[in-house]
Amino acid sequence: MIEFPKTTQAAILVAQHKDLVIDTIELPNSLEVGQVLVKLHVSGICGSQVGEMDGRKGPDKFLPHLLGHEGFASVLKVGPGVKTVRAGDKVILHWRKGNGIESAPPMYRWRGEELNAGLVTTFNKHAVVSENRCTKVNFEINPNQAALFGCAITTGFGVVENDANVRIGDSVVIYGAGGIGLSIIQASALKSAWPIIAIDLFDNRLRLAQELGASHVINASNNDPEKAINEILGNSPLNTFIDNTGLPSVIELGYKLINSEGKLVLVGVPKYDENISIHSLPLHFGKIIIGSHGGKCKPVQDIPRFLKLLNQGILKLDRLISEEYTLERINEAIVSMRKGLSAGRVIIKL
Repeated sequence: MIEFPKTTQAAILVAQHKDLVIDTIELPNSLEVGQVLVKLHVSGICGSQVGEMDGRKGPDKFLPHLLGHEGFASVLKVGPGVKTVRAGDKVILHWRKGNGIESAPPMYRWRGEELNAGLVTTFNKHAVVSENRCTKVNFEINPNQAALFGCAITTGFGVVENDANVRIGDSVVIYGAGGIGLSIIQASALKSAWPIIAIDLFDNRLRLAQELGASHVINASNNDPEKAINEILGNSPLNTFIDNTGLPSVIELGYKLINSEGKLVLVGVPKYDENISIHSLPLHFGKIIIGSHGGKCKPVQDIPRFLKLLNQGILKLDRLISEEYTLERINEAIVSMRKGLSAGRVIIKL
């Protein structure tokens, strides 16, 4: 009989524009309908969590709260009604809805007060998550790599498959080569896109982008991206521009550069008080702007498909992971991401 833990360690967002607070929190006394208690092994850090810390979407009404939405964990106990997982299962945790019940949010406490959390959090050593945010893995898998299927891989591949609908021979620009951008590059290469142009501010990321399938790279800190893209394309059209930055100037550039029937896919989200300015007439004649929501990933279907590629050695996830940290050093990990010191995905070992 597994004893229900009463407390755990977590990284807490207490205030925007501040470091996360690492402290002990109290777990719920019992599980409600559709809830699953898990022991986290690994969590990835997505740029969206950094955006939450920075207040990109505006003031946060739910402070203090927990963070994290991609991870790999063991199931310790399940609540009433849970049928898709059971104690002892290994699961990938994801923010997109999967099978099973969507539970109520868990009720944690910290320093005598309620502590908010969503239906999945991964910056904590134990978590109560919703059943439909868990997908069971039926075979042995590297925990570090497994965590990436919670967001980086599924979002990146979903963007290419579902949002951009990249075809063989399509030209693709990926602006921003972080964890999701690198996954988009790898998926574009598997689709036999050409050329695949990666743009970033940091050479270490661009070197990794080439390893993962980019045919050309541009460092925007010392090159004019528009001029460089046009030189690479020559007289060929640009079919797809994928923005991971959320910067209005980059979005506007992508809209300008795609051909008359090209697609601009927005993965990055502009800051809440920033807007883009475009001439909308080309939208009436074939240009397309798409806002991506997790690449329209369906975890129950897509995670097993992508895991097959991992098992066959087709996915290069060992190169996608650039740094490992402990939970106690998570703020150092975030600094590394902000400064561009980490080329790929940063993970937290729990």
